[in-house]
Amino acid sequence: MSRIKIVVDSAADISSDLAKRHDIRIVPDFINFGQQSFADDGVALTRQQFYERLQQATELPTTAAPPPGAGAKIFQEGLAEADHVIAFSVASKLSSIYDGMVVAANVVSPEKITVIDSGTLTMAQGWMAIAAAEAAEKGASVEDIKALIAEMRARVRLYAVLDTLEYLRRSGRVGWAQANVGALLQIKPIIDVREGEVNTAGRVRTFEKAIKEMADIAHREAPLERLTVLHSFNPERGQKLLDLVQDIAPKDYINMVDVTPAIGTHVGPNAVGLALIKAKA
Repeated sequence: MSRIKIVVDSAADISSDLAKRHDIRIVPDFINFGQQSFADDGVALTRQQFYERLQQATELPTTAAPPPGAGAKIFQEGLAEADHVIAFSVASKLSSIYDGMVVAANVVSPEKITVIDSGTLTMAQGWMAIAAAEAAEKGASVEDIKALIAEMRARVRLYAVLDTLEYLRRSGRVGWAQANVGALLQIKPIIDVREGEVNTAGRVRTFEKAIKEMADIAHREAPLERLTVLHSFNPERGQKLLDLVQDIAPKDYINMVDVTPAIGTHVGPNAVGLALIKAKA
């Protein structure tokens, strides 16, 4: 049994297989359609159900952080089996999840729980948590893992191309998306998420060009240590991008993920993306 347990919120997009392999505990975020609230656990609302409902909704859903009690329960379960818990949250600049995890940690046992603001989301956050779990399995200390993640964080990249800016604009999380929506109606913006900041990394006219540009970005970032191709309920687009990056795919650390509703709420359907960790220089 590892002395350290790893916890993430569901926006990390870690698959159930990877979570099971590394004994990573997942605290579900919440999706709200009007007065209905669903745990982002893939059970209360599957990805297919979410995206079908999203495209039919007259009022867009919202996301909510897990209540501190939910995090506290997971932390208590982790400490029942280990000496310390390290929790990774989605970027604190984009969500209150980090604050909720800190509150939960302070309630349970602050000296035995470390909460890390990943500064990112989806599998960019997920890969950091998996790296921490792998280190814990090899006997690394809490300080060792904190140092590992601090160094890795500088090598984490997250890019995405959105089919439309409408979902991001209406989420209210990104100011420039609201200010520039008129100018961007006819293009596909490529966004870059780094240290909790969402910026544009490029603009293209068609999705065919967008996928090619995303592949070019991945090649510019190579060599890679870990890589995930992301899509929001459009596996065909995801596969096209995956095919274009196979030549730089790191062995054993490449996958494709249909992003969870906690992310899909803000990016909408038919987006594709890349979550990667650059190899050490």
